[in-house]
Amino acid sequence: MYSVKDPEIPVLSIMDMGVVREVEINDRKVLVRITPTYSGCPAMDMIGAEIKMALEEAGYDTTVELILSPAWTTDWLTENGRQQLEAYGIAAPLEESADKLALMGRSRQVKCPHCGSDHTKMVSQFGSTACKALFRCQDCLEPFDYFKCLK
Repeated sequence: MYSVKDPEIPVLSIMDMGVVREVEINDRKVLVRITPTYSGCPAMDMIGAEIKMALEEAGYDTTVELILSPAWTTDWLTENGRQQLEAYGIAAPLEESADKLALMGRSRQVKCPHCGSDHTKMVSQFGSTACKALFRCQDCLEPFDYFKCLK
């Protein structure tokens, strides 16, 4: 299932995203349980269809089940996933306390994935998708998404 990518972040496999929560194999029957990064995430139907297609091409009778509990958290991102985000130009989630500071009007120190500068500024709490915020580097002047920390 490492070949199945997140449609919104095509460099990340659903395994590196931590979306796949459980796989049960019984002979040629497979049950895959997945959890969305956000409830109502529009990518989940596509992810489920791609899982089913990949496993059925390999000869498995596949069922994909969406589970909402426990809720997905950015802790489920693998280290490889975090590195892939950065290489793709999306800042990986910071620790939980960094995003909580933003709720109190204090700024996060988000490193620019383009030049590595900590001299960045949030432009909007909402980026290209609901799970991202839009930032701009004050040094290289490039805009970039920051994948919000979710706990």
